[in-house]
Amino acid sequence: MPLGHERRRERWGRAPEDLAGVPVGVGYHSGSHFATLQALEAVLDPGQVSLSFQGPPNERLDALLDRQVPAGTMWGVPLYVAEAFGFRKVLDATFMIGFLVSRSDVSKSDIDKYLAALRRAQQEIDLRPEAYKHYHSRAVPERYRDQVDVRAFGTGERIVFLPYTREIFAETREWAQERDLFPEMPASLASYDEAALA
Repeated sequence: MPLGHERRRERWGRAPEDLAGVPVGVGYHSGSHFATLQALEAVLDPGQVSLSFQGPPNERLDALLDRQVPAGTMWGVPLYVAEAFGFRKVLDATFMIGFLVSRSDVSKSDIDKYLAALRRAQQEIDLRPEAYKHYHSRAVPERYRDQVDVRAFGTGERIVFLPYTREIFAETREWAQERDLFPEMPASLASYDEAALA
């Protein structure tokens, strides 16, 4: 979610439209890249969207806190650290991730067990978040660790278990192709049946 900081004693970024022409720090070809495009396209004309590629989450956090970019898209611990330093949300965004299984010798039953364990963990965090917030300290970059209180953090990125349908697959591919996000992609792409484990 794009966050902004104070500029010349005046708060800016109170409305999503204030992000017009403002470089928003994102990771290249990452969830933050695509989610930021999607969120900004809902409130700005295409020519008003400006992205600045800043690397992985902690590098984007550093760039934001060091004022190398005026806004950045963050989730989880980097978001909470930025908020602890006074940054505020200007526009909300979300993204969907999948689980990549790259070994052919992994059984579907093992994958199901792994996902069931993640579901149980997410449920436990939802029911008793305060019991687990201290684990956030492991993810806080060392340079900020003594400046933030993880007890004020939220629960972090949340896993929502939903099927990745043929329709979502097709819509996502069309969205990316319309924006030419992957110009180096081959003409022949994997089908849903080849890419998804049902």
